[in-house]
Amino acid sequence: MLSKEIQSAIVLALKEDLGRGDFTTQFCVPKDQVSKGQFIIKSKGVIAGLEVAQAVFQYVDDRCQMAFYVEDGAEVLAGKVVASILGPSQALLSAERVALNFMQRMSGIATQTQKYVKAAPQCTILDTRKTAPGLRALDKWAVRLGGGKNHRFGLDDMILVKENHIEASGSISKALHQVFENNQDQLPVVIEVKTLDEVSVALQFPIYRILLDNFNLSDIQKSVQLVSKKIPLEVSGNVTLKTVGDIAKTGVDFISVGALTHSVKALDISFMLEGKKDDF
Repeated sequence: MLSKEIQSAIVLALKEDLGRGDFTTQFCVPKDQVSKGQFIIKSKGVIAGLEVAQAVFQYVDDRCQMAFYVEDGAEVLAGKVVASILGPSQALLSAERVALNFMQRMSGIATQTQKYVKAAPQCTILDTRKTAPGLRALDKWAVRLGGGKNHRFGLDDMILVKENHIEASGSISKALHQVFENNQDQLPVVIEVKTLDEVSVALQFPIYRILLDNFNLSDIQKSVQLVSKKIPLEVSGNVTLKTVGDIAKTGVDFISVGALTHSVKALDISFMLEGKKDDF
């Protein structure tokens, strides 16, 4: 079952694309015609979003029947047919772009995530909130399919004290004292630090995780030694595929990467009809 957030995203995307109706298809294709279509991978990557694509077609016409030839999260090569769908020709043509948009973005995120996971096997790769507005549930699902883990989903499921919170409060100590006085729901508390001195201050509190923001490699190593496994360490800020491996080798526990979702390159996937069919 798809979450309400994902269902809402599908409905909104179809409304955006169909508007008053797919007139080209309605004028060109008989209403009672049945067709079969295939999803074909055009470049190597990790497939994601097959279930979402199925839901898109079935929202347009519940008679559409989709068959998966791989599972979401599978690594696939160019030329691979990953799924096929049988249904009214008009429905297939009207739904194909929305289905592909979801699949291509999710597959791009899953593919990018897998690259980071493989480059840094010593620690956990996390996403961020740098997601497409309205598509966070889909973006974060794609990260999981690529082998990564999800950071907080929104502002209400974790306390993450960042630089601007510290500036507004006056200091790390003041910010954290306020947090622990008011955190009645016992949400996990993460503190973002900029210097080794701030790491030392953070160690004085029962922190869930310390986030080292834009630390150089030397200071990351010093932080690992200073914390000495007392509190899990996360690294964030301008992490790339070139740097993530060296960061992971320092002994940190987590690396969060905005690039998994904020500047993803869609995986190239095509949808091709195979012509008319006699029936379902």
